[in-house]
Amino acid sequence: MDNTTKKKGKLKQKLTDKYRLVVLNEDTFEERFSLKLSLLNVFVLGGVLSFLLILVTTFIITFTPIKEFIPGYSSTALKIKATKLAFQTDSLKRKLDVMHDYTKALQPILTGKIEPEIIDSIAIAADKTIIVDSLLNATKEDSIFREKIESQDRFPIQNNATSNVKIVFFAPLTGTISENFDAKSKHLAVDIVAKSGTPIKATADGTVIFSGWSTETGYVIILKHAHDYISVYKHNGTLLKEQGDYVKSGEVIASVGSTGELTTGPHLHFELWSGGYAVNPTNLIDFK
Repeated sequence: MDNTTKKKGKLKQKLTDKYRLVVLNEDTFEERFSLKLSLLNVFVLGGVLSFLLILVTTFIITFTPIKEFIPGYSSTALKIKATKLAFQTDSLKRKLDVMHDYTKALQPILTGKIEPEIIDSIAIAADKTIIVDSLLNATKEDSIFREKIESQDRFPIQNNATSNVKIVFFAPLTGTISENFDAKSKHLAVDIVAKSGTPIKATADGTVIFSGWSTETGYVIILKHAHDYISVYKHNGTLLKEQGDYVKSGEVIASVGSTGELTTGPHLHFELWSGGYAVNPTNLIDFK
């Protein structure tokens, strides 16, 4: 038998040798407790206890609030706050994009690229009175004829050769108008009440320039039409078109819903803009 075998035998013998652990009364030497142990048992017991300690520590760190006191772990409240801030940031970004589109529509007017005579007179009629020199010398018959023409609907639905409107708009939804356009109260839209899920159609041919979520107005979709017209549809239940899509007049783009903080029930909040100015939709569209 070589030295290696002898050493292995001695090591095995040391691991398996039994030892007796005895607890005695110091005064009477009475045996209170005794336990038979070996080095192998001590190693196994120590390993099991170490594993259990690691397991319990991991469980406490993972599933209890104590982990918040450990560097590198963030609190649950902080995560919730960060998530809310992320949603608010996204909402503000979308609002900024919409405002950018509005500003872009106003830029030709502010820079003087559009001549004053072709600016929609509806937007400036409330603040200014346009006086044409040729009217100063108008006859009585001319004045009567002029009053007769002005009393008629300025924006007829029929797109005939004599009309100044070069685009035809259709009602995006058939329903009851619960609130009309009112510039004084800054309600620059008409609210149309309808059942949830009712299809909402594009009022005219156009391109989707915004389709997404807003905290106050819920699901919103905005279309850009010819001649600088923009139509806005708010509080939708679902959106069926994405930004960049081209839609035809009468094509379904969304459905009626009641989304957003400012909603009062299932309805469509419909806005119409021309060259950066709000237009009363009932002047161009028959909602009946």
